[in-house]
Amino acid sequence: MPEGPDKYIPSTDRESPVGKPVIRGDPALTGQRPEEAIEFDPDDPESLELAARTVEKFSQNTAGADDNVFILRGAAACAALVRGEGSYKAASERAGGEASISFIRKWSRVHDLPRSVRIHVAMGEIAPTAAKHIARVSGESRLMLAWAALDHDLTVRQIRSVASSVNDGASVDAALARNGYALGEMRTQLGRDAYCRLRRQAALDGASPGEVISEAIESYFDDGP
Repeated sequence: MPEGPDKYIPSTDRESPVGKPVIRGDPALTGQRPEEAIEFDPDDPESLELAARTVEKFSQNTAGADDNVFILRGAAACAALVRGEGSYKAASERAGGEASISFIRKWSRVHDLPRSVRIHVAMGEIAPTAAKHIARVSGESRLMLAWAALDHDLTVRQIRSVASSVNDGASVDAALARNGYALGEMRTQLGRDAYCRLRRQAALDGASPGEVISEAIESYFDDGP
């Protein structure tokens, strides 16, 4: 990618309003109809009360631990309650039950992940417990960690380890290397013609297939909108 002020910097935080069911309301991702997805409005007292009740139940109910829609709804309620009450402490006091400050903070961060990551959580490709650790890191590192988790099928323990190393000052590249993985290394399937063209061009350029692919992708996005 180009360096300097024109370097492409993807969104690393949530861009849609807090509590809005952007992912949960997409039937293609969750199987849930838009009208079934609960929206939590931090500026609406009734909606905020619903968020408080939802957080309380979320903190006490492990029955839905494998239900990604249930998890994302609880995370949305946590984030909306924090926004409406003004702090993690006030949100915890409002919800009561097992909803500790730490609990609410962790799940609010999951709700604040960018849409590109939340999509994979909704589809079950990134476990909610793994998303909590991805959300611990900030900036581009959280995207790199999410993509590496998908590419290498990292366990929750490995993701937690990498996240801790990054927060201690390591780069995602170095933290992954300690676990035996390389950032940007992925397995994919090409069509017959694309595969033939790639191999031919790489040979003529004296480059690796990966270098040709990287250059083509960068050119594609640089020329895009």
